[in-house]
Amino acid sequence: MRPVASGEGTVVIFGGAGFIGSNLADHCLQEGRAVRVVDNVSRPGVEKNLRWLRERHGERLRIDVADTRDLLAVRRAVRDASEVFHFAAQVAVTHSLQSPLHDFDVNARGTLHVLEALRELETPPSLIFTSTNKVYGGLKGLELAVRGQRYAPADAQTLAHGISEACPLDFESPYGCSKGAADQYVLDYARTFGLPAVVFRMSCIYGPRQFGTEDQGWVAHFLLRALEGEPLTLYGDGMQVRDLLFVEDLVRAFRLAQQAMPRIQGRAFNIGGGPGRTVSLLELLTLIQRSTGREPRVAFEGWRTGDQRYYVSDTRAFTRATGWMPRVSVEEGVSRLGG
Repeated sequence: MRPVASGEGTVVIFGGAGFIGSNLADHCLQEGRAVRVVDNVSRPGVEKNLRWLRERHGERLRIDVADTRDLLAVRRAVRDASEVFHFAAQVAVTHSLQSPLHDFDVNARGTLHVLEALRELETPPSLIFTSTNKVYGGLKGLELAVRGQRYAPADAQTLAHGISEACPLDFESPYGCSKGAADQYVLDYARTFGLPAVVFRMSCIYGPRQFGTEDQGWVAHFLLRALEGEPLTLYGDGMQVRDLLFVEDLVRAFRLAQQAMPRIQGRAFNIGGGPGRTVSLLELLTLIQRSTGREPRVAFEGWRTGDQRYYVSDTRAFTRATGWMPRVSVEEGVSRLGG
């Protein structure tokens, strides 16, 4: 197989019908690129994203209804790829607790299929794999204090910069194990076989085209429930803190990472809004009330397995590597999502 030059060939997005995938596909199609979306269309609502993309871009969008657990389908999808993004995943800790085998098959085996299909090519395209902050476990050794309606690290460096890639991996829950295994396989294939691949360990991404649930996409879930006047359930005390990243800032990070290949291959980066874009669950409810004029009705339940009381991404490594910085504030992002 002849080499595929940068800018030539097809952008292949596994899980491309989902929230992040459809936003990236739209961006690449607007650049004039050919895009192949590979998705099993199992997540409720994603067919709306495919219709939206087709209406905007017509036949330049190629759609394969297929599953990463099907190695032959994966091989066919990447034959003419110049860039590959792997977002296809089982995304809920709760589901992984109910069905660990399914969780493993999708997240670990599916990722290994993508890696093997790329390794078989004479000139493999670059790969970006989206991992999760859950690979760091519950961060139970992180000393926290309560400040207002949120938790805050007692350590000044962590408070100022967040959790870095130097934090030890500590998988917790089948979901943490399956995504962590996939994360490590991607890094190993970059090092052992020379695949031009990087890992994004992502915090909370939000934005348009997101169909949020209690288990995944909680910012959109909170907002949609508030707009519909429906009650919300908070697990724990609501003072959990996360850094939020608007999806268009994530798409810029994807593009910069692809441009930086192979200089950054074999590395994992923590990607999120960073210390300047943090919010607790309780603070988000207040922000939603200001933005929408609706006060969400809230009930509380016990803590869930692997829930981190504090997680904020230290994004300095990726900034040093590419110059990337997030641009959209939490206030602006929530307002745009609600509009």
